[in-house]
Amino acid sequence: MTGTTTTVAEVMAELATLDDPKARAVNARRGDDHGVNLGKLRALAKRLKKQQELSGELWKTDDTAARLLALLICRPKAFGRDELDAMLREARAPKVHDWLVNYVVKKSPHAEELRLAWSADPDPVVAAAGWALTTERVAKKSEGLDLAGLLDVIEAGMKDAPDRLQWAMNHCLAQIGIDHPEHRARAIGIGERLEVLKDYPTPAGCTSPYAPVWITELVRRRQGK
Repeated sequence: MTGTTTTVAEVMAELATLDDPKARAVNARRGDDHGVNLGKLRALAKRLKKQQELSGELWKTDDTAARLLALLICRPKAFGRDELDAMLREARAPKVHDWLVNYVVKKSPHAEELRLAWSADPDPVVAAAGWALTTERVAKKSEGLDLAGLLDVIEAGMKDAPDRLQWAMNHCLAQIGIDHPEHRARAIGIGERLEVLKDYPTPAGCTSPYAPVWITELVRRRQGK
């Protein structure tokens, strides 16, 4: 299979050979319905190189592994605003949702417009994408953001938010606390009061997603203590 003569049928056939029942079982526990090892998927994408037309055809298959591959071989700046909005609403598998936001939307000239629209969307999965884009801005380009206002919204709504939205809001809370010392005490205080993800099972060597611990640990690392 070469990067210039590839058909959707060829790609789907190769993805079928890569499907591993054990990987499928592991992914299913996270809500993802595919069995392709992500390292092998990335290797296939590297071989195919960027192919926007093929990416679009793979996306249309509605197959999770094919959509993940599509996101790796697409050209993020080639998508229109409405096209990205439609793709997000179709991307129900968590990994597809995550890669679409992180690998495509964040690199799009429409990212800020979509951030604002998605953050206010009544669909919690769509809103979660808006919060993910907001977290990116908190970390990399916070000028113009009302950080105190974001903390107000998080404090009022994170405790009872659906899982994916809650996770995204919690990440934003932690990012504000990590990157902005003037808001750190309040961010930690909100985390302590709400106790969101306080008991989340965290493997040894990993940082807990519980915001007070997450903030404290990341700040400690940055300060070299």
